[in-house]
Amino acid sequence: MARNDDRRSALGDAAVTVLARQGARGLTHRAVDRAAGVAPGTTSNYFRTRQALLEGVVRRIAARLAPDPRVVARLAEAVPDRASYAAHLRDVVRRLLADPDVTLAWWEVRLESARQPWVAELVADTVGTWFAQDLAHQRASGLPGGPAEVALLHYAVDGLVLDRLTVPIDPGTSVEAVVDRFVAGLLPD
Repeated sequence: MARNDDRRSALGDAAVTVLARQGARGLTHRAVDRAAGVAPGTTSNYFRTRQALLEGVVRRIAARLAPDPRVVARLAEAVPDRASYAAHLRDVVRRLLADPDVTLAWWEVRLESARQPWVAELVADTVGTWFAQDLAHQRASGLPGGPAEVALLHYAVDGLVLDRLTVPIDPGTSVEAVVDRFVAGLLPD
């Protein structure tokens, strides 16, 4: 099996692009080879099966959506209240909207999880890990709310991002204003 981590990352990025633009059915080893501009068969050298390819895509999505540690450190300096929680959420929304291919690819993986039990297991593991990390960060930061509120804010942010990447319901309202309304309505005083 190939061990070049830079090549593996580049192929993962190409797979993210293919998945975002062509959907789950378009994600093939050949399509990734073409998108990455590599010789036919290269992707299958790094990701032997479709399952390995999707697992690689999920790893690239996680890496590309990871928060900037400097931003996290700056946000952690604020008093833990609704305003600082809104700042955290605005950073999440900014990251999700800044790289639409990554977000769309993640939703394609989530949709595929409704069709394929093995993908559902991969998604459940990933979502569970991310949710646990969010809860741990929230508790460590002293931010308001508990697991129920964090889940509600996830649901709200997912809907907002889907709205903004597709056909906005109310394009005249800023993302910042929507996030502020989420926080005001969903977090305890």
